[in-house]
Amino acid sequence: MTQSPMSLDAFKAMAGEASHLSRWFIVDQTRIDAFADVTEDRQFIHVDPQQAVATPFGGTISHGFLSLSLLSAMFYDAVPPVEGEGMSLNYGFDKIRFLSPVPSGDRVRGRFALNLLEEKAPGQWQAYWDVVVEIEHGAKPALIAKWITRKSISEPVVHWGADAGAAGED
Repeated sequence: MTQSPMSLDAFKAMAGEASHLSRWFIVDQTRIDAFADVTEDRQFIHVDPQQAVATPFGGTISHGFLSLSLLSAMFYDAVPPVEGEGMSLNYGFDKIRFLSPVPSGDRVRGRFALNLLEEKAPGQWQAYWDVVVEIEHGAKPALIAKWITRKSISEPVVHWGADAGAAGED
């Protein structure tokens, strides 16, 4: 979803407010297999439906790291960008817990709540997020995390009109 940018003040005001929710993302076998190929994690519980049916899961399940890797896409879908935002970086996690497997074919979505926003240097902001990845119709989430991101945000440029550059010129 494309969202209009929010002001830096609106971003600051998000701390402690309601969470932002992404759209649902399908985690089908094609996505799981592609992730297995990229990460070279081809454990049978992820990629072999015939063998996985005999496990307690009853079929293939997503990699926990696949669910985690979807955080960026979920975040961009759920949280509007900030005016003047340059780059945004993953800084790390204080906590990650994989609580429930995601069966192939299920849908997941992200819930993001900003806990704290700190200006580390002029225009350099560090954000602390509580994240929950929900499984559609699931009793428990796929994962919970305390995610830390950094954003570079420049002050908005004020344009005073077409002749602003000519001020003071005769």
